[in-house]
Amino acid sequence: MTAKPGAAKGGIATVKYDEVEVGQEIPAVGYPVRRVNLVMYAGASGDFNPIHWNERHAKAVGLPDVIAHGMYTMAQGGRFITDWAGDPGAVVDYGVRFSSMVVVPDDDEGATVSISGRIEEKLDGNRVIVVLTAKSGDSRVLSKARAIVQLA
Repeated sequence: MTAKPGAAKGGIATVKYDEVEVGQEIPAVGYPVRRVNLVMYAGASGDFNPIHWNERHAKAVGLPDVIAHGMYTMAQGGRFITDWAGDPGAVVDYGVRFSSMVVVPDDDEGATVSISGRIEEKLDGNRVIVVLTAKSGDSRVLSKARAIVQLA
């Protein structure tokens, strides 16, 4: 990944409200997902369900392979927004629906979650609504993904 447009300076959002427009696109960023990421997330979250790390178990319950935790995928969307805004505290509200799985094969590639955004609406008080698109391969993995972000 490269430097983000809103890289933090002093703990406040660095993206300025007056410099964004409705319909403005936020370029996609690809987040690699490997099995080791899922094991680390399991440790941090306490969610050790074997569908997230054991291929035999995942396939035995009818999944195509190990799948990423839904909350892990959601967290990548949150990361995308906070990186863009330049301040994690700028996110006022964030919600998603899970629409598809991120299948993570056990190889050198793993999977990639690609996330992009668009300014949907400008609100009073220097706030904007950002809608996110999150895909893995050809599948949209998050739907109704929106964040309200407090800008400078």
